[in-house]
Amino acid sequence: MEKSTKKRMLLIGSLVIIGFMSWYTYNLMNKSNVSDSELIAFNYEDVKNIDKIRLSDSYGYIMEVQKKGTEWVDAEGRCIQQEGVEFILEAFKNIEFKGYLPENARSQQIKMMVTQHIKVEIFENEEWSKTWYIGSASQDHYGQVMLLDSKEYGKSDLPVIMKIKGLDGIIEPRFYADPRKWICTKIFASDISQITSIDVKYIKEPVRSFKVLKKGAKLDVFQQNKKLEKVDTSMIFSYLNSFKNIHFEGPNYELNKKQVDSLKRTTPFVILTLTETNKHQTKIRLFKIKSDEPQQNEWGLMEDSDMTKLWCELPSGQLVKCQYFVLNPLILGHIYFPLNLDSIKKAE
Repeated sequence: MEKSTKKRMLLIGSLVIIGFMSWYTYNLMNKSNVSDSELIAFNYEDVKNIDKIRLSDSYGYIMEVQKKGTEWVDAEGRCIQQEGVEFILEAFKNIEFKGYLPENARSQQIKMMVTQHIKVEIFENEEWSKTWYIGSASQDHYGQVMLLDSKEYGKSDLPVIMKIKGLDGIIEPRFYADPRKWICTKIFASDISQITSIDVKYIKEPVRSFKVLKKGAKLDVFQQNKKLEKVDTSMIFSYLNSFKNIHFEGPNYELNKKQVDSLKRTTPFVILTLTETNKHQTKIRLFKIKSDEPQQNEWGLMEDSDMTKLWCELPSGQLVKCQYFVLNPLILGHIYFPLNLDSIKKAE
């Protein structure tokens, strides 16, 4: 009986120990899970309340985008490329945990993130919500080393590897702080009904200048302040239709500030001004780009200028690169109208 009692006591004791260890392990795992969730709580189930995103990088670039109605604009309220924001919001919603960094790589990655990272500050309803720190790509290039700071959990001190759900690849290309990559490429987007006048001035060749006036159904074309007779009305409509969808090729990545200022102080070869029915004006100044080898212009003459691309100063003062292919239909009036250009020497 004693032996039976001892066995029973040992069994009960073993069960108590097993139960305690189970309880202890369960709680330890739960605490670990809470800690894990703090490390990887990057995502947003719903992005509709996000109304401001500020991006900054180790090169000193800072870009802030804000929600204005259904559109996104920059900090000054100017147009930006909406697709860029859409890609970011998609990342906010679909980012997911990929894995932990190997223990022997953690300290090195932390050191790297101090000097090389993209900082993404996220605001909901005008209040800061989270900050993502985006580091280097994971070793297999199927994820991104990231660190989280959130209003709910505070800042983590342990980077983890994250990825976009359903995609294999790095996250960082979606997050660029260089403002030049964000600007809208649109120059003109005016319907005929919005236009009242187009004024094209060739500064050094005034005979090529022309002006189109639209007042109600009345359409007139002028060359050096003289009204042109026998102008085909359909050609005027065709010309005005050219302003519906005009974009520049890309931002300036070549000239530094000093060079840009110097170029702006030179004389543009064309100044184009579009006036709309609401009195709003869009004025652009066009500058030729020097070429190493002479190239043939539209008259068949050779000149030391690039005949494919040119510089364009936007109304904001920003210098961008344009294509003649896009702008020629706006500045070559003789394509549409019977301009008298006899004084311009043509190639034999």
